[in-house]
Amino acid sequence: MAAVTIPHVQHIIAVASGKGGVGKSTTAVNLAVALAAQGKRVGLLDADVYGPSQPRMLGVAGKEPFSDGTIIEPVVNYGVRLMSMGFMVDEDTPMVWRGPMVQSALMQMLRQVAWGTAKAPLDVLVIDMPPGTGDTQLTLAQQVALAGAVIVSTPQDIALIDARKGLEMFKKVNVPILGIVENMSMFCCPNCGTQTPVFAHGGAREMADKLGVPLLAEVPLDVAIRENTDAGKPLVLGAPQSPAAEVYRALATRVWEALASRQKQAPAPVKIVIE
Repeated sequence: MAAVTIPHVQHIIAVASGKGGVGKSTTAVNLAVALAAQGKRVGLLDADVYGPSQPRMLGVAGKEPFSDGTIIEPVVNYGVRLMSMGFMVDEDTPMVWRGPMVQSALMQMLRQVAWGTAKAPLDVLVIDMPPGTGDTQLTLAQQVALAGAVIVSTPQDIALIDARKGLEMFKKVNVPILGIVENMSMFCCPNCGTQTPVFAHGGAREMADKLGVPLLAEVPLDVAIRENTDAGKPLVLGAPQSPAAEVYRALATRVWEALASRQKQAPAPVKIVIE
């Protein structure tokens, strides 16, 4: 089945992880906000249906997207257009859905949301993928025309094993790997400046070198990331002078440069557009 493009969206990228708890959603929201701060038109799809966290992270928990019965208008904050299952259900309500229902909901959020317009197309749509390599991840990778994937992992071996599985999944369905992000890379004591590799350090760089893919960023373990995320203001806005915020901005620059480079190199694709 041919992958489909989304009207008025130039690039679609996946932010993925082989397992939960490695900071994938935090990376996705800071990447999206950093891209928007750099002047890009950005959308963010929270595809983690069982644990939608982006409404809270982006400071719009409790908001409801407008719909005319056909097209849904995403909720906008900090220059990012967001759609999430978190807008449809209460935070305390579990999503007890089987795989086909999840896949159907995600494809609807991709196809029936007004991500961009002819006058104001999106430069990039960031998909915060569910963790793992199951049916939902495979469906999105196969049915959406992804320009690339960013793999997020922490440095320890057990996380890197799962991250590699996610990376290999994207390779098997011919989705380009934009690079790897090592999250919780190093803890720097705010009092004495001592750096401590709480979860080890350098594992993602070693894996990136071995597999021949870029290491996009090494994000430090910083309490400010958690504090700002919980407060609904991503770090790049809540603490813009922090070292971690600078890492996120550099990540956004590298991701955009990789997308622009691939666009110049690739032949013009045959597109199937869903209206």
